[in-house]
Amino acid sequence: MGRTREAGCVAAGVVIGAGACYCVYRLTWGRDENEKIWDDDDEDDEEESSDIVETRIENGKGAKANAGMGSEARLQGDSKVKAEVGMVLESGSVVKAEVHLGPQSGGGLEAKAKALFSTLKEQASAKAGRGARLGTISGNRTLAPSLPCPGGRGGGCHPTRSGARAGSRASGKTKGRTRGKSTRTPATAWPVRRGKFNFPYKIDDILGAPDLQKVLNILERSNDPFIQEIALVTLGNNAAYSFNQNAIRELGGLPIIAKLIKTKDLIIREKAYNALNNLSVNAENQGKIKTYISQVCDDTVICRVDSAVQMAGLRLLTNMTVTNHYQHLLSYSFPDFFALLFLGNYFTKIQIMKLIINFTENPAMTRELVSCKVPSELISLFNKEWDREILLNILTLFENINDNIKSEGLASSKKEFSRSSLFFLFKESGVCIKKIKALANHNDLVVKVKVLKVLTKL
Repeated sequence: MGRTREAGCVAAGVVIGAGACYCVYRLTWGRDENEKIWDDDDEDDEEESSDIVETRIENGKGAKANAGMGSEARLQGDSKVKAEVGMVLESGSVVKAEVHLGPQSGGGLEAKAKALFSTLKEQASAKAGRGARLGTISGNRTLAPSLPCPGGRGGGCHPTRSGARAGSRASGKTKGRTRGKSTRTPATAWPVRRGKFNFPYKIDDILGAPDLQKVLNILERSNDPFIQEIALVTLGNNAAYSFNQNAIRELGGLPIIAKLIKTKDLIIREKAYNALNNLSVNAENQGKIKTYISQVCDDTVICRVDSAVQMAGLRLLTNMTVTNHYQHLLSYSFPDFFALLFLGNYFTKIQIMKLIINFTENPAMTRELVSCKVPSELISLFNKEWDREILLNILTLFENINDNIKSEGLASSKKEFSRSSLFFLFKESGVCIKKIKALANHNDLVVKVKVLKVLTKL
C-alpha cells in the first residue's frame, strides 16, 4: 500500500504541475498565436529550442533507464502519469518533454517546475521583443494646404488613410512553419501615397527664378501625386505675386501646370486649376491659358456639383472672362451655367453669378446669352429669403441684361426667342418684374436701394 500511495501522490503532483505548465503556456504562447508574424529569426530560435528539448529528452531517457531498477508499481504509475499528461497537452513539445521528466525524482519536482516556468517566461519575453521590433509603414498622407476654396474640399477623393497595421503585416516574411490552423482572412493592405518626401522648399516660401525652375523640374519629372500636389501648391502660392507670374511664364511653367488638368486625380486637378487661376491675373498669361479654357469649361460642367474641383474651375473661368477677349470661347456653355446656377449650393450660385455677370457686361454677348434655354425655377432667386449677396448679384444680372436688350435693340426682335429662353423669363413673362417689386420692402437697406435702381430703368 505504501508504494501504491507513493505512486498516486507522485502522479497527482505531476498532473498538477502539468496543469500549471499548460496554463502558463496558454497565457504566454497561446495568445494571438495565429496573428504573429514569424521571420527567419523565429525559425533560428525554434531550431535552438528544439535542440535543447531533444537534449533534455535524451537525458530523461537515460535517467529513466537508471531508474528502471525501481519497483514495478512505481513504473506503472509513471506510465499512467505520462499518458494523462499526453492527453492534457496536445501541443508544445517543450512543455511535454519537461513534464515527462518530472516523475523520475519526487524530491526535485518543485525545482523542475520552477525551471520550466522560467524557461517559458524567457521564451515568451524573447518572442514579445521580436514582435515589438517589427517595423510599420506609415501610410498617412498629409495633404498640403490648399489655396482658399469656399465649401472645403468638396471632392473628397483622397481621404487620409493609415496603413500602419496593414503595412506591418505586409512587410513580414512568409511563415516557415504553420503554428496552427487559421480561418481568419488576412488583412488587406490599402494602397496609400507616400507620406514623407524631402521637398526642398516650404509651400509658403517666396521663391526666385532659380528655385521656381527647380520646382517646375520636380513637377515635370515626378509621377508621384503627393509630390505633384506639393509642387502645385508651392507654384500657386508664388503665382499670387505679380513678379513671379511673369517668371513662371518665362520659365515655361504654364504648359507644365496645364498638362495636369487632364489627370484623373481630382486633387491634382484642383491644385492645377488654383495655380492657373492665380497666373491668369496676368494679361500675358491669359493669352497662354486660353488654349486650355475649353477643356477647363467642359470638365467643370461635368464634374460633381459643388465639388472643390468645380469651384476651382469656376474661379479660373471667372478670371478668364473679366475681359472681353476670350468670352466667345465659352458661349456654347451658357445653358450649362444656368443649370448650375439652379442646382448648385450657396457658394456655387455665387461663383456662377459672378461668371455670368462678366458676360452681361459685354453687350456683344447679349444675343447669345438671352437666347439660351434656362430653367424656369431660376425665378426663385428673386425671393426675399436669400441673403444680401445672392440678391445683389441676381439683381445686377437682371439690370445688365435689361440695359443690353435696350442698347442692342433686341426688344423688337422678341419673336426670335423661345418661351424657355432667358429673354422670355426676364422680359415677357412679367413674373420676374413682380418678384423684383416685392423686394422693394426688403429689410436690408442695400438691397432696397438696388431694387429701386432697377425699377427706375424698366
